[in-house]
Amino acid sequence: MDVRVEGQMVEAGDSVASTLRKALSGKRFKAVVAACGASGELLDLHAPLPAGCDALTPVFGEDPRGLELIRHSAAHVMAAAVKRLFPEARVTIGPAIDNGFYYDFAVARPFSSEDFPAIEAEMRRIVDARQPFVRREMGKAEAVEFFRAAGESYKVEIVEGIEGDTVSLYTCGEFTDLCRGPHVPDTGFVRASKLMSVAGAYWRGDEKNAMLSRIYGTAFADEKALGAYLQQLEEARRRDHRKLGKDLRLFSFREDVAPGMVFWLPKGMLVRTILEDFWRREHLRRGYELVQGPQMLRVETWMKSGHYDNYRDNMYFSSIDEDAYGIKPMNCIAHMLIFGNELRSYRDLPQRYFELGVVHRHEKSGVLHGLLRVRQFTQDDAHILCMPEQLEEEILGVIHLVRDLMGLFGFEYKVAVSTRPEQSIGTDEAWEMATSALVGAVEKAGLPYTVNKGDGAFYGPKIDVRLLDCIGREWQCSTIQVDFTLPERFDLAYIGQDGGRHRPVMVHRAIMGSLERFIGILVEHYAGALPVWFAPEQARVLTVTGAGDAAAQELCARLKDAGIRVASDLRNEKLGFKVREAQVAKVPYVLVVGEKEAQEGGASVRLRSGENLGLKSVTEIAGLVRADAEEPFKQGGMCYSFS
Repeated sequence: MDVRVEGQMVEAGDSVASTLRKALSGKRFKAVVAACGASGELLDLHAPLPAGCDALTPVFGEDPRGLELIRHSAAHVMAAAVKRLFPEARVTIGPAIDNGFYYDFAVARPFSSEDFPAIEAEMRRIVDARQPFVRREMGKAEAVEFFRAAGESYKVEIVEGIEGDTVSLYTCGEFTDLCRGPHVPDTGFVRASKLMSVAGAYWRGDEKNAMLSRIYGTAFADEKALGAYLQQLEEARRRDHRKLGKDLRLFSFREDVAPGMVFWLPKGMLVRTILEDFWRREHLRRGYELVQGPQMLRVETWMKSGHYDNYRDNMYFSSIDEDAYGIKPMNCIAHMLIFGNELRSYRDLPQRYFELGVVHRHEKSGVLHGLLRVRQFTQDDAHILCMPEQLEEEILGVIHLVRDLMGLFGFEYKVAVSTRPEQSIGTDEAWEMATSALVGAVEKAGLPYTVNKGDGAFYGPKIDVRLLDCIGREWQCSTIQVDFTLPERFDLAYIGQDGGRHRPVMVHRAIMGSLERFIGILVEHYAGALPVWFAPEQARVLTVTGAGDAAAQELCARLKDAGIRVASDLRNEKLGFKVREAQVAKVPYVLVVGEKEAQEGGASVRLRSGENLGLKSVTEIAGLVRADAEEPFKQGGMCYSFS
């Protein structure tokens, strides 16, 4: 039998590896970590060629599937090293995750980063030995006895919970682990790995169970990719919005009184207000109407919408006069009730409702992370209610808004269409119509996209937009969701051209997503040096001596009259000290007033980059700041009113 490999037909071998070797050069074959069969299943290279297999695709380490195998295999290598050094440790699970892997161990003393050098040294010995990953099938009863004899009680529990009569095990060296596989051919493929951190984790994620010690690591196809990732992490630490937010006095957190909630300091609140005001104006310009709904609705309302059945674990509840209320985790219900406040004509559609709505979601404490994951946040939320025949045009309008916002901040982005999840409401017909509308709009906009099967909202499919920041990280941002179901549940209607009642369709959308999260992303993207148009302090006036105080105050007053956000530093400190402080504060324009500048009625202008522009008049300074603020808006479809 012949097998197709990368476009050429070769004679089938006894194994996957022997078949691939006939089609690939020696160098390329050595880089293969697994193979993909004709039906899409991943295969170990050591595995026999499946019966009837007529095509094989080599999988390399840089391929996402290959990278996942490398990371999963690295978890096994780490566990093998831990067992050599700490024989009393009991192993549990060790999966690959985004950007790495982890393994949970039951140990008397939790691991710490001080254990890493010894563990990594043992891992290197295992890697250098190039121990093959050998798979074998075993009956469940035999596997239970195998792991019980080894003292691995957690593995016994896992095996007993697996359906079927057999399980698969993988062995590298003296370490054997329960695993579905596949794995890389041998331990030499996980050379580019590094241990990263430790944490506690409950067995099976249940706080009633034993606390385990988790070791996180990362692994890549080669040392160059690993080095680039570690460098990115170091750059991310430098840009951490939590540190910058504290240093720049933008926001703070008080875990003792309000975990997962933000305290906005004066400068941070100014940044937020500038962004909010701009965003409201932009929506008004694009035909949206501003609305606001209550913070709480009766529980019966959330039951009617389906949120209670599908989302209640993420909600907070309260009681008023013995009535149960749900604190809103999203704004869509209020917007539908606003639409239903009066009977609409088809001439009134579409209705576009926009709200910077504060919502609350019950996030677990372990996932809270500065502004990026909070319990109270503000959505730039909008809901468009339209006729079905208007749907594609409205989705395109939202896509254009996403495009313009990403262009304003210089973000590249990726688009995915997420389809119906297992837990959902609505008819198959409605889901098909909604999904087709999203796909049609994305294709009409000319955007490349992927499909995330089963990742839609419980009430409808969606477009998800992931932006890429300046150091290459991806962030979930905008979402556009089509919903035929909730308008029906709330009996929304409009009078059509035929005089009859018709059901509108609703588009849920958020562009920034969470305002808090978006500001956190921006702070890291710009490393705190926010663009001039929404920097809280656009200019700072510094004096050389006290003799310049009056001139500096006059300069500040005139710049404020010109619409510039300016502060002054009149302290009796050395000029160099005050300049450094202004630069640390990321102030775009530093204006120095000495004797000459006071006489001329201007200031010497220094940029936060360190460039010195020399002596400028008040009019020239105001013009420079204005031009800098307006520059990002010259390209693209967004407008900005400077005043």
